[in-house]
Amino acid sequence: MDIIIVTGMSGSGKSSVLKAMEDMGYFCADNIPPSLILPFIELIHNSELNPDKIGIVVDGRLKGELDKVDESLKLLKDNGINYKILFVDAENEVLLRRYKETRRLHPFSNENNFSLKDAINTERLLLNDMKARADLVVDSTNMSSIQLISKIKELFSQTIGDIISVTSLSFGYKYGIPRDCDLVFDVRCLPNPFYIPDLKHKTGLDKQVRDYVMKHDDSRVLLEKISDLVDFLLPLYIKENKSSLVIGFGCTGGKHRSVTFAEKCGRHLQEKGYKVIFDHRDVNR
Repeated sequence: MDIIIVTGMSGSGKSSVLKAMEDMGYFCADNIPPSLILPFIELIHNSELNPDKIGIVVDGRLKGELDKVDESLKLLKDNGINYKILFVDAENEVLLRRYKETRRLHPFSNENNFSLKDAINTERLLLNDMKARADLVVDSTNMSSIQLISKIKELFSQTIGDIISVTSLSFGYKYGIPRDCDLVFDVRCLPNPFYIPDLKHKTGLDKQVRDYVMKHDDSRVLLEKISDLVDFLLPLYIKENKSSLVIGFGCTGGKHRSVTFAEKCGRHLQEKGYKVIFDHRDVNR
């Protein structure tokens, strides 16, 4: 089981870190008291969910609970549960600016009537030990939330499939273009198997149809050019923190050419390491 304990300064971007981890398939929980870390992990592990990746945020909002962190982490080790600690930090002046921009109340200002500056300093002192034992420290001082999310995905993604999920979708123009498509390729320009009696009632899921579509030079050249374009675009989408992408292929009825291209392009992306979902919307119409 892959367990990441996220901690750090309030305002440093832990919510963005949690968002990135959720995108990567982590089961995440925010603001867990240290004394409940082990029971929480055991509960989730023994549930129907039984995730193989868990992210837990433990930070200064719990105040009086922080002195129980050492005992809780020891319990994890004693039970053979491995974990990593990620500490998210930022310079005090940046934290001050972020709180002033969002007009949020710092957790340590709420009960102690501290100034914002005193609240930040107090929290930093309380979290010094956690920072010292952290396996990874990420400084978000000069990062936007998008840059921070990208950094977390870079650190914890084991494969490119953890970063972005691609849906390879076929459809028929006669039934309308799917609203959720990010990219749409029109393959109605290619020879149509519908007019071949032996293929009319088959689909692009059948080898005979795919072979017919792809035996034409124009089809092979078009697939190559689309594949090159998608190979170029996907890293750019990842850079902009897009976690899912829908690529649509349309033909007249959504049964032959579009299905063939959705299958071919999707398999190409799978070979590149992407997680691909195949969706043939109109294949059974």
